[in-house]
Amino acid sequence: MKQSILIVEDEEKIARLLEIELQFEGYQVCKEKNGIDGLETYCKGNWDLVLLDIMIPGLNGIELLRRIRKHDANVPVILLTAKSSIADKVEGLDLGANDYVTKPFVIEELLARVRAALRVGATKDMAPQGVDKWLSAGDLRLHEGTREVLRGEHNIELTPREFDLLVHLLRHQRQVLSREQLLENVWGIDYMGDTNVVDVYIRYVRNKIDPTRQLPELIHTVRGIGYVLKESL
Repeated sequence: MKQSILIVEDEEKIARLLEIELQFEGYQVCKEKNGIDGLETYCKGNWDLVLLDIMIPGLNGIELLRRIRKHDANVPVILLTAKSSIADKVEGLDLGANDYVTKPFVIEELLARVRAALRVGATKDMAPQGVDKWLSAGDLRLHEGTREVLRGEHNIELTPREFDLLVHLLRHQRQVLSREQLLENVWGIDYMGDTNVVDVYIRYVRNKIDPTRQLPELIHTVRGIGYVLKESL
């Protein structure tokens, strides 16, 4: 069965280019011009990936992303954005997007990001269901099925990307992971962004699991290499 991709993009030339290229690659494609129609189409279908422009009429891309994430925390979403600063890109990712492509983009790069996002999504879909999948380190606990994260008795709210990063760190406790390894395993092997996005997200996760800086440190920096999650050095 063909994988299905929803495009929400108001620039007709870009939307048509994406449609042609994705169909040529073997995907089933549907496109909408505004956020309201995009949300309606999304809710009616079973999508493997969403390509979402931020600046769209009716319902902007960020709000549409929020609503998609309320419905499904796992469906891959790639943002199409004209914004180029690292801060803007990180903000979009922090709101739940899996990746971003800056306009104007090279179609080969976009297709690589689509393949990477679909591989990550497929891996999550293959995870066994109904299994008690708690991961823990010290008083930090995470359940992969319910996506609950607890520090002691305190509930922690993480974005999808923050959650995936913490899962990977917990699965590889006491193992020093380089930024490149984290990019490959959390963002996808074809991710072409800056490695400093890892540092940004490590900081986000640290701030959420210990906002007061009074709890035992769990995520440690290994200078010149990357990061390790362990109860103590």
